[in-house]
Amino acid sequence: MDHVLSTHLFVNHRLNTVWLDKIRQAGIPAVEIFCARQHLDYRDRPQINELGHWFRASELKLHSLHSPMYSDDVWGRSGPNSVINITEPVKSKRLMMIDEIKRALDIAETIPFRYLVQHLGVQEEEYDEFKVDAAFTALEEINLFARERGVEVLLENIPNQLSSAERLASFLQQTHLKMNFCLDVGHANMKEGVSTAYTILKSRIRSTHLHDNDGKTDSHLWPFFSEGGSIDWKSTVELLRAGDGHYPLLLELRELPEFPLPQSFDIVKQIFERLESI
Repeated sequence: MDHVLSTHLFVNHRLNTVWLDKIRQAGIPAVEIFCARQHLDYRDRPQINELGHWFRASELKLHSLHSPMYSDDVWGRSGPNSVINITEPVKSKRLMMIDEIKRALDIAETIPFRYLVQHLGVQEEEYDEFKVDAAFTALEEINLFARERGVEVLLENIPNQLSSAERLASFLQQTHLKMNFCLDVGHANMKEGVSTAYTILKSRIRSTHLHDNDGKTDSHLWPFFSEGGSIDWKSTVELLRAGDGHYPLLLELRELPEFPLPQSFDIVKQIFERLESI
């Protein structure tokens, strides 16, 4: 199975070619870049051009981009207007959020990538039919913009009442949008369980997010190495291997004091090896 590392691992550091070189040197063939402006500022053309030049000369591939969740560079702490949420019912606000996502998608013109991973709502968000309608309208526009740049938008299951596996499947059935999914194993562990989520989404899974937690907190722990993880990785990998599609093993980890950067890339390699040995 293909190995991919999300730059979420060092999302609080500015993304530059030094970090990408460390991933390449670790023998990891592809990355997912997490769009947070303190990390990758999709409005900063010099940063995008520098990365684009590096990717064109490198064997490392950009597998996917994680859609921005905030328009600021402090995880939304600048105020509620910085939250990017495509379920926003107020059209004028939603259009500004869509514009932020389009700015991120424009990266594909400099650095081609295959997928944009998109959240439907924010964590803990409650279900509402008006929010479903807003998301449908937003995704129609985002999908069109993405296709023009050779990108496919994937919906990710997240821990809220709009984005459980069952709700995502129902959303596509209701809206008739022809979309696929990114299966987030850690988020599934906090909701219906990995096996149930996989069974519901399996025919449309195109990518993954792998990380661990205690079933309650979205802590992005390191499989096999972090204390407090509760996911059965043997059964999870067996599920992914049994699927009709070919899913990458995409690690979306959090920087932790016990795994200091950049030495932690050696542990990332060991996680991939242990997953493959199952």
